[in-house]
Amino acid sequence: MPDLYVGPIIDSHHHVWDLGLGRHPWLMPEVRVPHRYGDYERIKHDYLPADYLNDIAGTGVVASVYMEAEWQPGDAMGEVQIVERYREQSGVPGAMVAQAWLDAPDAAERLTELAAVPSVKSVRHKPGGAASPAERRQGVRTLLDDDRWRAGYALLAERGLHFDLQTPWWNLVDARRLADDFPDTTLVVDHAGVLAARDADTVAAWRAALEDIAAAPNVVVKASGLCVEGEPWTVESNRGPIGDLVRIFGAERVMFGSNFPVDGMFIDFRGLVDGYRQILSAFDPHEQRAVFHDTAQRVYAPLPLPTL
Repeated sequence: MPDLYVGPIIDSHHHVWDLGLGRHPWLMPEVRVPHRYGDYERIKHDYLPADYLNDIAGTGVVASVYMEAEWQPGDAMGEVQIVERYREQSGVPGAMVAQAWLDAPDAAERLTELAAVPSVKSVRHKPGGAASPAERRQGVRTLLDDDRWRAGYALLAERGLHFDLQTPWWNLVDARRLADDFPDTTLVVDHAGVLAARDADTVAAWRAALEDIAAAPNVVVKASGLCVEGEPWTVESNRGPIGDLVRIFGAERVMFGSNFPVDGMFIDFRGLVDGYRQILSAFDPHEQRAVFHDTAQRVYAPLPLPTL
């Protein structure tokens, strides 16, 4: 039996939130927005650093990266300040991806503010676009092709910021052009390009989209957010996709992310980590360490949890 990974783990993608602040519109009691996981009522509760630390206890996680959590639009620094306070008090997170609106008139000023915070390593702005392959074929496009948005994206490299991209796989052709046009900016594909189904045709099309964008050397990918609505997270359902990510990008461009507490609707943290350990045992120890630790360390350089 292959050896299971026992080294340090960096969680490259998780959230924390205090809903009492009233700053997460999509998590308010009366609000329900379309979500790829369907009904998400189960996560409408506070998830603070103490909750995260409880979830990761004994799993080998030594550092983590906070992902912006759809905070009130236009107040990116408000979110950053709250998360910085969490970091100072608990060590969670060790780095963060902040909200940014790249097509805003004041994008340059806001990005400069964010870049001045040492823990902010990247920004995210979901680009919208086609909600299905059919809409894509009908000509619906993302902001990735918008001139004003791209002007904002062009400001990232000189400020030392990466870009985290969350968009379904059928929009990654736009991201490939973006990566080619801005080779000095690291583009991180979140949630493995959002593989929301496991039928053979979808997986084949997803794999082809990833093979195309992986040809751009400044692109890395998160093995995260691989749950499917209405189905439990299992080793068997994710062995193929996670293995594909490593084979397509190379382990040095793949990183583990929990997407907690959202993916906690499908599996507990220890079960998730143990599942990844089983799947990645098919690869050599250096590749396993890259996915679990080294890629995220290189991209985000998060500070370690102070208690470890």
